[in-house]
Amino acid sequence: MNPRPTVALLFGGRSGEHEVSLRSALSVAEGLAERHEVLPLLVEKSGAWRLQPPGPPRPDGGEPVFLAASPEDGGRLRSLRDARELARPGVFFPVLHGTYGEDGTVQGLFELAAVPYVGAGVLASAASMDKAIMKSLFAEAGLPQVEHRVLFARDAAAEAGLVRELGLPLFVKPANLGSSVAVSKVKTREALAPALELAFAYDRKVIVERGHDVREIEVSVLGNEEPAASVPGEIVPDREFYDYDSKYSAESRTELYIPARLTPAESDAVRSLALRAFRAVDAAGYARVDCFVEKAGGRLLLNEINTIPGFTSISMYPKLWQASGLAYGELLARLVALGIERHGARARLRTQYAG
Repeated sequence: MNPRPTVALLFGGRSGEHEVSLRSALSVAEGLAERHEVLPLLVEKSGAWRLQPPGPPRPDGGEPVFLAASPEDGGRLRSLRDARELARPGVFFPVLHGTYGEDGTVQGLFELAAVPYVGAGVLASAASMDKAIMKSLFAEAGLPQVEHRVLFARDAAAEAGLVRELGLPLFVKPANLGSSVAVSKVKTREALAPALELAFAYDRKVIVERGHDVREIEVSVLGNEEPAASVPGEIVPDREFYDYDSKYSAESRTELYIPARLTPAESDAVRSLALRAFRAVDAAGYARVDCFVEKAGGRLLLNEINTIPGFTSISMYPKLWQASGLAYGELLARLVALGIERHGARARLRTQYAG
């Protein structure tokens, strides 16, 4: 009888989405526990790694550990105090939203250590986290998306042209954050400067997008070389746009429609666009793709791709797969298998030239 795979579940992280990650980790750990041995691995806001005992992930505590960036060490988690081996996971499962978790940095460590891990690789993670790069790749692939501008600093001349070129309302976003952290809807010229100040407080790069009157549609994608798309879901925010509180507040009255209220042809078009977006950034494992459907005319626009989407039991990613016939525990087992599969495929590639 094969032993249950041991999964190191990384959660928390050095980002503004630390608390969101804690929520995801609680659900993922519970879902994995049926078929896997789960090692909760907290990444503190300081960046320190703490290995916790088996059981539900906790918001603090644990043994300080490190992962050596060397294949020779075999992916062992070692004590930071004396380098003793404390655990040797079979696969790493990052549920780290945002900076230093979803942006390719921790994926790079996994690659250097030559360990299997769940989700997208370094390139797809970095490109998808940076909305400016992501949008460039979407444009290169010919995918329809919202008109936007990229700012690298406060620039009075450039800012004066934004309203003239893009109109009002505008959406102002840090390029490298998720969960709608520091996102502002700008409805007047006077509100633009404070919105930019807020976004630049979180990132050196800011995205300014043309506002559209749209319906928000999301699709979950699963797979490596042959990804599949779930049924689409629709979000109806309880306020002007789907902001942080609308997503996570206990008082939120945001409505979810699964499946989305689309015709079969519209549903097929959204699913096709989601798969094209997944391939455009060379994603792997899983991602949630967010799209817009204009209320006037029905034009389909691509918003963004999230390579580590929220993963509580009520998050859109697993709910869409549940509606597509894949239960939560089965979905997590499939993700672990996809990570191991991708690692095996990369391990077979040559790293030295044999002429």
